[in-house]
Amino acid sequence: MKLIHRIGYYLGGFSIGLIVLAFFLSGKKTSCDYSPNARTIKNISIKKKNYTDAAMASINKHSLDTMIVNDLIKTGDVNFSESDTKAVGCKTYLIENSYYEKDLELRIKNCDSIATILSLEFIDNN
Repeated sequence: MKLIHRIGYYLGGFSIGLIVLAFFLSGKKTSCDYSPNARTIKNISIKKKNYTDAAMASINKHSLDTMIVNDLIKTGDVNFSESDTKAVGCKTYLIENSYYEKDLELRIKNCDSIATILSLEFIDNN
């Protein structure tokens, strides 16, 4: 069999496989969360969240609500160098994001069944 025929059969089978795979996975909520940032964000996002008094005061001061905070968590980046990832039990993460072109930091204590938002601070870039 010629090389061009082998390549043709390979590409034909590969394309059919992609179509079948797309058909089976199209209705499911599948995701590829393999990076440490994505796994941490997903782990925090699926848990029930509590807010400390300081975090609630900051949320109220800046006229935010819990849905916006959830969005900020889901779209944020974890700063692992400033986070306490070595703690046994509950780890504390620093999530950085921006809201209306203002940088902000969220400190979140991530335990087994609950995530507690410890603080929400807007950072002054001046």
